[in-house]
Amino acid sequence: MSDSGERLAINSDQDVVRVRQLVRTVAVAVKLSLVDQTKLVTAASELARNTFVYGGGGSAEVTRVDNGRRQGIRIVFADEGPGIADLDLALTDGYTTGGGMGLGLSGARRLVDEFAIDTEVGRGTTITVTKWCR
Repeated sequence: MSDSGERLAINSDQDVVRVRQLVRTVAVAVKLSLVDQTKLVTAASELARNTFVYGGGGSAEVTRVDNGRRQGIRIVFADEGPGIADLDLALTDGYTTGGGMGLGLSGARRLVDEFAIDTEVGRGTTITVTKWCR
């Protein structure tokens, strides 16, 4: 079961901030612990920034979910950018194409409970993450 989600465009730095704010608001509403709120907001911030910078913009859809045992949040980041040519490499700690610390995708994956990537060169990338209440 899930509530209808809220979709935000990601086409600027300000949109990245809006995604972070929405994720924080929903995380509080589903009663994630402060630690889990911080983990999810950190992951969402990184993935929203990647959507903007590397995907050329896109969207994030934030949805409250319930699996019958617990509540959580699912976020789907989607872009129609160039896609990720070497996904294994992109998920390697330390790998960066942007001069950063290289903890983006691999770091985001460690901060959430479920992480899935659908990407194809020339078609874009969709990343789905879920964080469950403990």
